[in-house]
Amino acid sequence: MNMRKVFTTVALIVAVVAGVSGCAGSPASRQSDSPSGTGSDSSVEATATPATPAAGEAPTPAVAAGAYIEYSDGIVAKTEGTKVLFFHASWCPNCRALEKDINAGPIPAGLTIIKVDFDNSAELRQQYGVTLQTTVVYVDDDGSELGKAILAEDPSLDALVAAAP
Repeated sequence: MNMRKVFTTVALIVAVVAGVSGCAGSPASRQSDSPSGTGSDSSVEATATPATPAAGEAPTPAVAAGAYIEYSDGIVAKTEGTKVLFFHASWCPNCRALEKDINAGPIPAGLTIIKVDFDNSAELRQQYGVTLQTTVVYVDDDGSELGKAILAEDPSLDALVAAAP
């Protein structure tokens, strides 16, 4: 089974559990938490609380739903799970293709894709040695590079997931 199918299966399980349990990551609860009542949520994490296990079963750990968010200072440290910086330029056709595929999802559970503005992030580009758009950099909680790939030839969510270290 390929990794995208595994991640997709986990994401579907998380979505079902979140919908059943009415947890903090469900759309209904986010709407009630929103001060404007619009349902928008600026939080980075969406975690699911698993259903209560049957007698004799071990509890299932919560898995963060996949997310696609904008870069901001401190976002890497605030984000749980696997993190990948996506160096994106609005004028780049490959970046737009990759973003379209990301938005079509589903983004694998536990993966957060952080969109970094290629044109306005010279310091980050230098820090990670990024010279081309559609570069993705997997980072740890401290922002240290774990792996990097340029997805210009295959700007797809599958390629992004396959590039994981």
